[in-house]
Amino acid sequence: MTVALFTHTACLGHDNGPFHPECPDRLRVVLQALEHPDFVPLLRESAPEATTALLELAHPADYVRAILAIQPPPGDHVQLDADTIMGHGSAEAASRAVGGACAAVDAVMEGWARAAFVATRPPGHHAERRRAMGFCLFGTAAITALHARARWGLRRIAVVDFDVHHGNGTQDILGSDPDMLYVSSHQWPCYPGTGASEERGVADNVLNIPLAPGATGPDFRRAWERNGLPAVDAWAPELLIVSAGFDAHRSDPLAELRLDTEDYGWMTDQLVALADAHCGGRLVSVLEGGYDLKALAASAALHVRHLMRQ
Repeated sequence: MTVALFTHTACLGHDNGPFHPECPDRLRVVLQALEHPDFVPLLRESAPEATTALLELAHPADYVRAILAIQPPPGDHVQLDADTIMGHGSAEAASRAVGGACAAVDAVMEGWARAAFVATRPPGHHAERRRAMGFCLFGTAAITALHARARWGLRRIAVVDFDVHHGNGTQDILGSDPDMLYVSSHQWPCYPGTGASEERGVADNVLNIPLAPGATGPDFRRAWERNGLPAVDAWAPELLIVSAGFDAHRSDPLAELRLDTEDYGWMTDQLVALADAHCGGRLVSVLEGGYDLKALAASAALHVRHLMRQ
């Protein structure tokens, strides 16, 4: 499978201050892992900045202006909430995260890549329409889905999220849109406190799969086999977008699921099979969480390796 990698060095410039788990080294270790000879065939692309029109697909214009205007001097920070901080380069990094993901959609729709992995930061799935939170500034995966409809006329799009935390922002933006399916597995209870199975969206277009603290890889696989994968299959999407968070790994410090690296390879295979069945292999994967550097690098590399081998 021809896979494109979208990234940009500006995403290393998003500085949350010392000791913050969402640090530049997260992206550095992923990119270092993708320098292995196995990844020579990747099409390496530069993530462009998003236009304000793209950002406004999911966020009000005043919110977009306010976030982009936060550009403190180098070394200074602006704290948006207890967890979410912006430094001098944060606005550009967040813009390129969205721009790279939307460019990845264009790549798979134009046909010169069958799938894409967007290695950028900050993550996006906690950003609601009017609120930055959970390390996230813009709703990257949600904007990507809305861009796919606005530019390419797609009517059935699925966003699959296997980050350990529920993507409350993605659900907030897409849950009221009957063209969009959002399926998330996540630890429950856990931050941000949303993602109950009773939350179903405007047209049964939201499926939340809560996993108890301590759930293992076999628990994760069974939950997706019984619920998540059949829901995506029934939706028959024209494009599959993945919120690829690797913080459900047993080594991750921010939650209590017990996945192994190999579980991400299994999950990737399932999603590629669904993309092949319904949308010509078109799949765009966007990096979300993952805070143990060794586990993140290994898991992200395996995810991309499995995208490439199909």
